Amino acid sequence: MLDPKKLEEIAKQITDSIPPGVKNMAEEVDAKVKQVLQSQLSRLDFVSREEFDVQTQVLMRTRTKLEALEKKVEEIEQKLSEKE
Repeated sequence: MLDPKKLEEIAKQITDSIPPGVKNMAEEVDAKVKQVLQSQLSRLDFVSREEFDVQTQVLMRTRTKLEALEKKVEEIEQKLSEKE
């Protein structure tokens, strides 16, 4: 089995041997990719999690009211059918 400390030491040596220009280029590429992704995602028609949660609560309340109204309509229909 390989010693994890030895592997970390080898990884650090490799990282330290990478020229600073390459490291900077990688950081710049990373930043540019994030910028492009944010730009493209902002163009899509997404809603925030907060807005989604609010709409979910509104839907739940609406569903509860609808069920209550359906029950009332059913009771009224039963009363009307009993009178006939």
